[in-house]
Amino acid sequence: MGAADYGQLALFLGLLIAATPFIGAFLHKTFTAPVGQVPARLYGWMGIDPAREQGWAAYALSVLAFNLTGLFFTYAVLRLQHLLPLNPQGFGAVPADLAFNTAISFVTNTNWQAYGGEATMSHFSQMVVLTVQNFVSAATGLAVAVAVIRGFARKNARQIGNFWVDLTRSSFAVLLPVCLVATLFFVAQGVPQTLLASVETVTGQKIALGPVASQLSIKMFGTNGGGFFNANSAHPFENPTALSNLVQMLLIFGLGFGITNLFGRMVGNQRQGWAILSAMVILFVGGVLVTGYSEGAGNPLLAGLDPMLGNMEGKEVRFGGFTSALFAVVTTAASCGAVIAMHSSLTPLGGGVALLNILLGEVIIGGVGAGFYGIIVFIVVTLFVAGLMVGRSPDYVGKKLEARETKMAAIALLASPLLILIGAAIALSVEPGRAGMFSQGPHGLSEVLYAFASAAGNNGSAFAGLSANSWFYNLMLGAAMFFGRFVPIIAVLALAGSLAAKTSAPPSAGTFPTDGPMFVALLAGTILLVGGLTFLPVLALGPIAEHLAMLTGLTF
Repeated sequence: MGAADYGQLALFLGLLIAATPFIGAFLHKTFTAPVGQVPARLYGWMGIDPAREQGWAAYALSVLAFNLTGLFFTYAVLRLQHLLPLNPQGFGAVPADLAFNTAISFVTNTNWQAYGGEATMSHFSQMVVLTVQNFVSAATGLAVAVAVIRGFARKNARQIGNFWVDLTRSSFAVLLPVCLVATLFFVAQGVPQTLLASVETVTGQKIALGPVASQLSIKMFGTNGGGFFNANSAHPFENPTALSNLVQMLLIFGLGFGITNLFGRMVGNQRQGWAILSAMVILFVGGVLVTGYSEGAGNPLLAGLDPMLGNMEGKEVRFGGFTSALFAVVTTAASCGAVIAMHSSLTPLGGGVALLNILLGEVIIGGVGAGFYGIIVFIVVTLFVAGLMVGRSPDYVGKKLEARETKMAAIALLASPLLILIGAAIALSVEPGRAGMFSQGPHGLSEVLYAFASAAGNNGSAFAGLSANSWFYNLMLGAAMFFGRFVPIIAVLALAGSLAAKTSAPPSAGTFPTDGPMFVALLAGTILLVGGLTFLPVLALGPIAEHLAMLTGLTF
């Protein structure tokens, strides 16, 4: 890594940190403002009373009902694609198992793609179900995060908000306006936005086109990651310039940074939000430095080549090795499946960092809303551990964290590791699972592990070496995506409901301060300790073993 690389990282983080209080203020105004007359009429037409709030159970049922409806609708459209309009390519119906996987993928904000977008999906499917689900799945995560924040901010309350109001505000007041501006920006950069199927060059080559820019903007801002093209953001039509690449990374992290500030504003202490963000940034920067160094060093077996090249295999040469490494860490830290390089082509340590980011629970910035309520779970665990060390019952921003809150946090925390480890173990034990492996040895293990981590963690990126479009992986990964999304959501909403009912107690002389450097270090350490140790044995057999083998000259 050189001075230009450090400068790029500093510019990226500097822009985000400078924007954080403004994003937080905007979100705070959006979710605390009274309902106006026009929205009230719209809610009335939909049969929703915006003044009637919900307890955690009703909120959770609304989340499930809305998303299950979206799942069935998406599946139906994909299966009937050949009968629907805006299909200039004449694509047929999406196979049942692939439609099942894709429907769950987009409903859960995962956007795992076992298909090539430009060769499988009609314009109707891309716009009416996939792009729409990009919006509402991100809005669902943001709504849940706001409900969790209310659990800390309120006292002696039985309600945590109204899901339908939160969903509407997230979609129309937050996501849509920003994406409209981003879409125009991407079009100006050269991203297509058309209903044409393709254009033909003078040599007879057909180049796929479509409504790319509109899907690209929400794909990034909503941390969805599902690309219009199979090559995702490595495709020049999805990422034409260095400026578009920077803006895409900023969009991926924008809401994740801003929600921490929203938390500080709603609990009446912005230092709390900055403390959470500090722990996230420390873990993120550590991952960037390890990945950047590893990709810059490359493979010692190729030491005779130009040392400035590093590891450029599988990279987008327009952006270079460090930018590819930075993007890989951003997308796996933020629960976004967008890529500009194939993660299977990363060095063992580089790929290991991308894998570890997901295995840690997607809390290093994380997906829209999901990253925040994910780190809240780690905060509960952190303060529980700290309370054990000093012999006090833990509390956070004035709320006592007792047995019920700890149990809910444990359920949310354990759901993803169980899905990942059990799913990967089954895949490696049966012939249909092993048949999809492109590589053998430690790298093959990493491919399978990464697939289930990406699914259960609702990330959507892939090592790109696993042939996942089979009935086995479509069904297994679909199940991992569904339960990896909604089990933690139900658990954290139960946590929020329990906290909202509590009385807020002022800090005392024995209260552990949660807005200073000691808490930041303890939180970051707990995330690494709990997340890292959970997966250390399988990481030792995968990327760690592959790295040590690479140093001895062994390849797979």
